[in-house]
Amino acid sequence: MKSLTAQQALHEALREEMARDDAVLLMGEGMATLRPDLVETFGAERVRNTPLSEAAIAGCAVGASAMGLRPVIDLLYAPFFTYAMDALVNSAGKLRYMSGGQFSFPLVALAQTGAGWGVGAQHSHNLEAWFVHSPGLKVVMPSTPADVKGLLKSAIRDDNPVVFLLDMTLGFTPGEVAEEPEAALVPLGQAAVRRAGRDVTLVSYAKSVGTCLQAAEALAGEGVEAEVIDLRSLKPLDLDTVLRSVRRTGRLVVVHEAGPLCGVGAEVACAVAERAFDALKAPVRRVTSADVPTPASFALEQVFVPQAGQVVAVVQELMGTKAPAAA
Repeated sequence: MKSLTAQQALHEALREEMARDDAVLLMGEGMATLRPDLVETFGAERVRNTPLSEAAIAGCAVGASAMGLRPVIDLLYAPFFTYAMDALVNSAGKLRYMSGGQFSFPLVALAQTGAGWGVGAQHSHNLEAWFVHSPGLKVVMPSTPADVKGLLKSAIRDDNPVVFLLDMTLGFTPGEVAEEPEAALVPLGQAAVRRAGRDVTLVSYAKSVGTCLQAAEALAGEGVEAEVIDLRSLKPLDLDTVLRSVRRTGRLVVVHEAGPLCGVGAEVACAVAERAFDALKAPVRRVTSADVPTPASFALEQVFVPQAGQVVAVVQELMGTKAPAAA
């Protein structure tokens, strides 16, 4: 094992997959400038700077994918996907189905997401539920450098378009990553149990996994064992791991930074209510951001982003251990 930041793990995954498969190419605004070592190794035809046009980048990538290449495009920030929606949703997500499965359309669309850098609402917006709702697209949001590398490698090898969102505050967080390229692979569609517990299940993804782990540590001091599940892949969604946990704990709290309406948390809550209602000892709860644009102020961002204390308070309510409010 070795220690890498999430950004280093992403770069290493790109290098390894480009070396493994000549069909892999990287495109985006400033990509050749930001990754000169990849240009030197693989050439300017496979690592390309592009015009300042997300629509053009995504459209070019769909065409390249249709012609047998495996493009990886970096659209920088999640809100910039709004300029590329036609190519990603109406073409990339639908062409394999429309061909009757005769063709594959491998494509990875990268972007940073989430609050924490004070870059404002036009750069920080959690849009993952949009893409989960779009047929034909896969969606991943890792929480560790190991998963950044492993999921990106799997996404590049997948024959379907994959939206890969990296929480920007995790970019420079270090973590252990496997040395061997094949050992680093993480399959799409498999959640990870980050902490075992018997009293309540905390389900999350991206940086909110860390929030849940902090909450679980605090709850342990009160004698409450919280199980923390990292979804990692939002589509395909590993509901089996979630259901096994909830059937054992009887309680579920879903935590994510995206807003509450029609989000991933709502889908998880609905699935548990439909398939494990008889195991529930308390109502399913969600902890999310408010339904407002992401603030630029760091202080307001901290109010906007779910915090461990909020998770602890919700679990205390479910367990019936929360102290009554002062009169």
